[in-house]
Amino acid sequence: MTAISPVEQAVLDHASAAPMLEQVQAWSAINSGSRNLDGLARMAALLADAFSALPGDIRLIDPAPVENVSPDGALLQIDHGRHLLLSVRPEARVRVLLTGHMDTVFAADHPFQAQRWLDDAVLNGPGVADMKGGLAIMLAALQAVETWEGRATLGYDVLINSDEEVGSASSAGLLRQRAAGKVAAFTYEPALPDGTLAGARAGSGNFSIIVTGRSAHAGRNPDEGRNALLAAADLALRLKAASGRGFSCNPARIDGGGPNNVVPDHAILRVNFRPRAPADEIAVRRLIEDSMEAVARDHEVAMHLHGGFGRPPKPMDEKAENLFNLVRRCGADLGLSIDWRDTGGVCDGNNIAACGVPVVDTMGARGGAIHSPDEYLMTDSLPERARLSALALMRIAQGHY
Repeated sequence: MTAISPVEQAVLDHASAAPMLEQVQAWSAINSGSRNLDGLARMAALLADAFSALPGDIRLIDPAPVENVSPDGALLQIDHGRHLLLSVRPEARVRVLLTGHMDTVFAADHPFQAQRWLDDAVLNGPGVADMKGGLAIMLAALQAVETWEGRATLGYDVLINSDEEVGSASSAGLLRQRAAGKVAAFTYEPALPDGTLAGARAGSGNFSIIVTGRSAHAGRNPDEGRNALLAAADLALRLKAASGRGFSCNPARIDGGGPNNVVPDHAILRVNFRPRAPADEIAVRRLIEDSMEAVARDHEVAMHLHGGFGRPPKPMDEKAENLFNLVRRCGADLGLSIDWRDTGGVCDGNNIAACGVPVVDTMGARGGAIHSPDEYLMTDSLPERARLSALALMRIAQGHY
């Protein structure tokens, strides 16, 4: 345990005093679902105003183009909101990356739009934990660090994207660019209710497999048809049967089909894989290729693959363990017990770790039931986690990591 110095304590007090709860409630009142471009624009403007309290250059960056396969098999460009980027002291000796996302999983037409208090310290509302609470914590910690006499040694980039909940496809390049040259990174996904952090993470890949068969009359000449829907279902079963050998597989949807009296000639299988290690990605690709070849042969259909792995696996290597241990020591100095465990969930921390930068990606608020109408924020964790981030950033700058 390292005693907290009077200088550090002053910074921590500043972090605790930030109006985080008010910010969370104001930001949660704005629907910023990943496809709600108007809501995302409002959210980006509010965040740009809030983060302009920090020194440095702040910009809103246009998203990179992203294509998706429509139900009819056409490739369509998907629109995303702009991403917020702030760069402070790029010339500093120690530079870190802090990331978050402004989008939520709740669309503008989702019934979950309002906040309510579950008790005096637990707030239920869309995005309160994931991750508008995390954004408030990040800002409070950085504003506090800017009052620190040693701040000149610490430079940082802040990247808040608009598409994390849909895979960060339009911001992945920006994440790679900003990770370059950083000694460490923090991402502000929520911690578990007891404060446990996510350690190693599986990767994630999303694929759309377009199946083209041959239509025919279902009663008069069905044998002359080649059923694309049946082939897609067969492929889904084969891929799922291989699940568990270093990866999991989730066949999520089949688009296609038509009238009951027509053999369907078109289908699209949507499937997600979660590899645990880079070698498992290779195994998944081999599985997909072999299974597509076998099903195409057996059903006499054509197949086309679209998609890939957007989130590489995030191992707990030595550099990551060192950073986690720093956060644990900071927690101990604050009277917090910090632990972590592996998870199958993915986030931008996967992409950052793939750049060789150690990252703790659950530095946000304590909360739970995320991605559901029961999502909640434990409001006493706002000052707690802001102090933790501020102390960890100061210790990194002082070479304790």
